[in-house]
Amino acid sequence: MSVKVAVIYYSATGSVHRLAQAVAEGAEKAGAEVRLRRVPELAPDTAIDANPAWRAHVDAAGDVEIATLDDLEWADAYAFGSPTRFGNIAAQLKQYIDTSGGLWQQGVMADKPATAFTSAHNVHGGNESTLLALYNTFHHWGSVIVSPGFTDPSVYAAGGNPYGTAHPGTHGTPSDDVLHAARYQGTRLTRFAKRLKGLADA
Repeated sequence: MSVKVAVIYYSATGSVHRLAQAVAEGAEKAGAEVRLRRVPELAPDTAIDANPAWRAHVDAAGDVEIATLDDLEWADAYAFGSPTRFGNIAAQLKQYIDTSGGLWQQGVMADKPATAFTSAHNVHGGNESTLLALYNTFHHWGSVIVSPGFTDPSVYAAGGNPYGTAHPGTHGTPSDDVLHAARYQGTRLTRFAKRLKGLADA
C-alpha cells in the first residue's frame, strides 16, 4: 500500500516546473504514487510572447496535465509550487486554490500533510513570504504543514530556507543543490503521509 501525492504548481519560465519535477521525483523514490499537475495559464498571449522564455516554457510544458479538483480529493498529501508575485503567490495558482471551497467545506484537505516550494527573481525577492502565503491556505484547509526545516544537509546547501525549497531566478536554472533539496522535500512529505496513514514502513 502506498500514499498518493499531488504536486500542483504554476510556472512561467520553467524554474518552478523543474522544482516540481524534483519534488515529484523525491516522493516517488520514497514510494508514493504521484500526480504532477500544472494549473492553467491565465496571462494573455501578448504578455507571454513579450518574454521569449515564458513562451518557450508554455510551449514545452504542454504535455503536463492540468490540475483539477479531483487531484485534491485523490491525494493523501500535497506539494504546491508558485513563483513569487510581489511577495505573494501567482494569480494562476491562487485561482485554482480559490475553486476549492466546496472541498474545504467537506473537509477533504483536512489532516493531510502539505508543503510548498517557490522561485523569486532574487534571493530576497519574496521567497519566504510566498511560502508563508501558501501555508496560510493550508492552515485554513486544516492540513498538516510539513516544511523541510533544517532537517537535512541539502537544506543548507540549497541556501538554508527552512520554509521550503526556493530558487533565485538570477542564478539561472535550478542548481543540483536546489534540486536535491526539492527531492528531499518530496521524500519528507511522503514519509509524513505514510506515518499519518499508519503504514508500517514509514
